[in-house]
Amino acid sequence: MKVLHVFKTYLPDSFTGVERVIWEISEGLWAQGVESHVLSLSKKPEKDYRVGRHFGHQAKCDLYIASTGLSSSLFRAFREFAESVDVIHYHFPWPMMDLVHLREKPSRPTVVTYHSDIVRQRLLLGLYRPMMHRFLDSIDRIVATSPNYLETSPTLQRFKHKTVVIPIGLADQKPPQEPLVRHWRQQVGEGFFLFVGALRYYKGLPFLIEAARKTRLPVVIAGNGDLANEIGQQKLPNVTLLKSISDEDKAALLHLCGAFLFPSHVRSEAFGVALLEAARAGKPMISCEIGTGTSYVNLSGVTGFVVPPANPSALGEAMQKLFNEPSDAARMGEAARERYDRLFRAEVMCVDYLALYKSLL
Repeated sequence: MKVLHVFKTYLPDSFTGVERVIWEISEGLWAQGVESHVLSLSKKPEKDYRVGRHFGHQAKCDLYIASTGLSSSLFRAFREFAESVDVIHYHFPWPMMDLVHLREKPSRPTVVTYHSDIVRQRLLLGLYRPMMHRFLDSIDRIVATSPNYLETSPTLQRFKHKTVVIPIGLADQKPPQEPLVRHWRQQVGEGFFLFVGALRYYKGLPFLIEAARKTRLPVVIAGNGDLANEIGQQKLPNVTLLKSISDEDKAALLHLCGAFLFPSHVRSEAFGVALLEAARAGKPMISCEIGTGTSYVNLSGVTGFVVPPANPSALGEAMQKLFNEPSDAARMGEAARERYDRLFRAEVMCVDYLALYKSLL
């Protein structure tokens, strides 16, 4: 079976949330006889290249407006692949993708993984909505990444009759190497609260900083983004700001931390792959109730605490509870790992996607 994944960016240019999901599906299904190809855009495109056990293909990005890459050559590139594969798997949102699909009208079965509503560009959404509805109406099957998101997304509710839930999954990871753990223990200590991710507007970082100021508990923030300078200017003695780190460094920091912070406060945070990484590491989590998959990964009172969004006081109280009750924190961390093993392993996700592909064929 051959599957074509379509999304606006991919390796080697970008490897954030959606791209990581495409990677896990493509790599995980290779052993099941699925040959995966990924079509994306790049300013310096490579036509055909290998990525692990699957293949990447890029069209030239001509323009980038409102988080949307535009490309005139994408139509031809899509046309070349669409008829040579068995299933076309789109990753939403990307309006350019909708336009290509509606114009080219591929004859192969189609799947859309609906990663997120369009949250920030609300004015543009009014113009885009008719095309979005036409696109989703023409797709054979839609995948929501959590039951929470399916129930709270007006768009998904419109197409609920053909939507299934397949949670995002991650492959297991080897324990971090001891020399690297020692290095980071010397740098930042252990038992701290950890945040890892892009420093963007929807991540709730100003509320995290305020909670750290109030509690004076140790916090490590790792990542780059628009808010990096603002966070660095705070100069709180209990907050350590690191730049982007490798996956190996991340594993070492997760090993050393006492709990994971995820204060995203708006629906732009649709699932939270970083929460899965914390659950995989067996760490208790603190997240916010924003009606998305974050509260499916982190069950309040079981795997950690879920607090109201944009509320530094509630965030700080949850931090104090985990810090002052280490036995409860350990129990929640164990529950997080058990939930990862049961629901969020890459193998589980891949089995479900393979069954979906076969049902469409």
